[in-house]
Amino acid sequence: MPLYVIERNFAEQLDPESLDRAGIKLVNDDVGIRWVYSFLSADKKKTYCLYEAPNPEAIREAAARLGIPADEIVPVEQLDPVAP
Repeated sequence: MPLYVIERNFAEQLDPESLDRAGIKLVNDDVGIRWVYSFLSADKKKTYCLYEAPNPEAIREAAARLGIPADEIVPVEQLDPVAP
């Protein structure tokens, strides 16, 4: 499945402890995407999330349903530090 990096900008600091991970997974499963992992910026107002998704529209749909931003969606390819 294609990989995407999503940049999310939040108006307020994000509290990782308050995330409804189960609710996010339910919506993601419903639209056919998978949250692989995320990085949180030092100011806690921006995340960079790696997702598997069939297309950017599925990511936008999940974000809209969850009420979270999806400011930039960039298709990416995985590179490993050691060549196979």
